[in-house]
Amino acid sequence: MKQFFGAFFGSLIGIIIATLLAIFVVIGIVKSSISDTFKDDEEKTSLKGNSVLKITLNGAISDREVENPFAAFKGLKEFSNSEGTGLNMLVKKIKHASTDNNIKGIYLDLKHIQGGYANITELRNALIDFKKSGKFIYSYSEVYGQREYYLASAASKIFINPQGALEFKGLSMNLMFFKSALDKMGIDLQVFRHGKFKSAVEPFLLDKMSEANRLQSEAFLNSIWGSMLDGIAKERHLSVAELNMLADNLTIEDPKDAEGKLVDVLAYEDEVISEMKKKTGISEKDKINYIDLDKYTVKAKSSGEAGTAKIAVIYASGDIESGQGGNDKIGSERLVKAIREARQDDNVKAIVLRVNSPGGSALASDVIWREVTLAKKSKPFIVSMGNLAASGGYYISCAADHIFAQPNTITGSIGVFGLIPNFQKAFEQKLGITM
Repeated sequence: MKQFFGAFFGSLIGIIIATLLAIFVVIGIVKSSISDTFKDDEEKTSLKGNSVLKITLNGAISDREVENPFAAFKGLKEFSNSEGTGLNMLVKKIKHASTDNNIKGIYLDLKHIQGGYANITELRNALIDFKKSGKFIYSYSEVYGQREYYLASAASKIFINPQGALEFKGLSMNLMFFKSALDKMGIDLQVFRHGKFKSAVEPFLLDKMSEANRLQSEAFLNSIWGSMLDGIAKERHLSVAELNMLADNLTIEDPKDAEGKLVDVLAYEDEVISEMKKKTGISEKDKINYIDLDKYTVKAKSSGEAGTAKIAVIYASGDIESGQGGNDKIGSERLVKAIREARQDDNVKAIVLRVNSPGGSALASDVIWREVTLAKKSKPFIVSMGNLAASGGYYISCAADHIFAQPNTITGSIGVFGLIPNFQKAFEQKLGITM
């Protein structure tokens, strides 16, 4: 009995001590986070004159900035979302910076950009508009991929590390085919599709690309590449023929080959910083007043009195499915509810639906399409397309009053498909299971 109580009270004391330690650790983290938050707020509200807006891009560019509940607490960054930088906030902040007397220019620190060319084009257009204010944009990278370079071509001056590299070779795509593997495993796929250009099922039916799929793939790749060349040629004062010649003859590894054409200066980052100091009129020994993009705040315009007219902007990003969906999935129930609320709100005078979707469930797409047709009857309904609005993504868009897209948006509805796998042969011949 004595041993039992000894073990019991020993365990109890251990639990109490562990709980107290955990409480102290949590208090320490929260205290540190709140302290850092106040420090960050001071930095945000104390924007100095003669500042440079620093935009570091390393990851995805999503349509919308997803609000992170832990964003205010610097010590809780491990809980931050991974949705990527929001295009809506990028464009909004760049536009605001063009008229902000405290901002003298933009420093693009480009590392690795993920995402489609339509979103990059929209961001690039915002940078070009910024240059019209007379302010500078300097871009620097150790290695420019094609996405990074396409964005950088909007800059006033492009710098690259002397030992870096620049990729400029055109666009391509390849597919992986599974038919032979499925045959070896004894798996038979029953495929239903309508439309010869509906190529999503081809990897399960064929062992190479069909002529129809090759035709459409070449068409949209050439279209996107042509749009990129037109934009680069205009900003870099080169002809499309010159750019094609560079792309056809080499993938530029040595930046010296690109100097004076695709880039302006070979320089290390400290030399770029020195150049910016001269541009902003500060001495070499002084530091540049950088303001990071995430700390650069744009004050929201006052909405005025209740009842003020407004425009509802609704985002539809990801695969389309029934149910609630999420930040990277379009749930028909959730999206229909948002459109319906905007339709029934008398203060909402127009609806803008931002679509970035490869499609998905035909049923869920039809449910959303129905709500779009109802909303269109009561107020103007506009669709803005991002990187992709294909299949179901186009179906939910087609009922709008007006549809706007970038030249390199991939869009269209080319059919439907379904897949039903049959494992009977595989079970019998490979596993010895009969049914």
